[in-house]
Amino acid sequence: MDSSDIQRKNIAIIGGGLVGSLNACFLAKRNFQVDIYEAREDIRVTKSARGRSINLALSYRGRQALKAIGLEDQVVSQGIPMRARMIHSLSGKKSAIPYGTKSQYILSISRENLNKDLLTAVEKYSNAKVHFGHRLVKCNPEKGVITVLGQDKVPKDVTCDLIVGCDGAFSTVRTYLMKKPRFDYSQQYIPHGYMELNIPPKNGDYAMEPNYLHIWPRDTFMMIALPNMNKSFTCTLFMPFEEFEKLLTSSDVLDFFQKYFPDSIPLIGKQALVQDFFLLPAQSMISVKCSSFHFKSHCLLMGDAAHAIVPFFGQGMNAGFEDCLVFDELMDKFNNDFSMCLPEFSRLRIPDDHAISDLSMYNYIEMRAHVNSRWFIFRKNIERLLHAIMPSTFIPLYTMVTFSRIRYHEAVLHWYWQKKVINGGLFLLGTLIAVSGTYLLMRYKSPSPLDYLRRPSEWVTYFQNTTCFPVNSLESLEQFPNVTSK
Repeated sequence: MDSSDIQRKNIAIIGGGLVGSLNACFLAKRNFQVDIYEAREDIRVTKSARGRSINLALSYRGRQALKAIGLEDQVVSQGIPMRARMIHSLSGKKSAIPYGTKSQYILSISRENLNKDLLTAVEKYSNAKVHFGHRLVKCNPEKGVITVLGQDKVPKDVTCDLIVGCDGAFSTVRTYLMKKPRFDYSQQYIPHGYMELNIPPKNGDYAMEPNYLHIWPRDTFMMIALPNMNKSFTCTLFMPFEEFEKLLTSSDVLDFFQKYFPDSIPLIGKQALVQDFFLLPAQSMISVKCSSFHFKSHCLLMGDAAHAIVPFFGQGMNAGFEDCLVFDELMDKFNNDFSMCLPEFSRLRIPDDHAISDLSMYNYIEMRAHVNSRWFIFRKNIERLLHAIMPSTFIPLYTMVTFSRIRYHEAVLHWYWQKKVINGGLFLLGTLIAVSGTYLLMRYKSPSPLDYLRRPSEWVTYFQNTTCFPVNSLESLEQFPNVTSK
């Protein structure tokens, strides 16, 4: 496909969020004509609604995608490194669990600022344009036609060569693909909701250690806190909806936090805690899986539109950014041929994105119920030790997911194998300890008749020492003539 043909290709991206704007940069670099249709107003000039998003954790996969469009350094400079989890126990004790080696960390990033930077990057391309306030009302993938409704409320048909749905978990583009034969779709709302709170700065500085992801695990619910550049922390409370519904008054809220998160009350402040708690209702979390991610060579889903996941592995944005990077790599491989790139994208990404969806569900249980247990910490220490000894063979799951581009589903398979090896090793070690302990106990305890069954030469001595007869019974009998003469 030559450059003149590329220039004739028009790509419509539905959704100007993180994945949509990043995707526009990748495609605009390839000299396609790119148009983003975003239903919201420009977030750079309008005031955003607080409390409707979870803070972001940027890791290796996302950074590699940003690096490919030249934005990594700019974004990283606005992030705060988090090198470990800081666990807050109910007693007030704090303990750190490192994410990886001393050089490995994730970055706390502002979703809003990142989105603004990406939109600005898009507008630097003369062949890319963002249409704010334009909502998709109809999509016809077969004909390559979409209908959008702008601020003038007049429907407008747009013809394009490729439609890219980056319009989130409740994707309009995906609803049209769901009507196609053999398109699989499933969604799951988890029974937990989330609510955002805030820990303000204290004396002009952070109220807690800033280079940690702070976690308050409480079995069926938990709270986390990520640092912000303005010295505050964004706290997110995760809890079953029925628990939220029990907290109806200010006293209910304060009593609840005093019982489960007592050390957070002075950090947040009683008045601010109550005010923030009742500012917005708890928000829901949904997990979405679908297959396939494409329709012929005309339509493609990316990011949450293809695979919305719960936030507990910190990979939602990173997986979406890796979608863009993988598609860009395929465009290199297949020389910008949509008919080759789209099916291959689905083949590669479906198992990976489904795998990270399942891992995110698993990690919620780990974060709220396991991180405070001695067994969990013991296992983590074993994994780190084995990784230090055999870095290319034993790699902790978190390291594979967060600090590498090992495919998600391959990371899961390797993790299962490692668990079998570690469990087998621990079982063997336990067996050896038990056998050794039993041997030592038998070796050093008082002699028993069984010992002499193994040593026939000592039988006589044993019976001599344990019977009531004298040592030389014949000589003793000779002392009684009446007995010996008979």
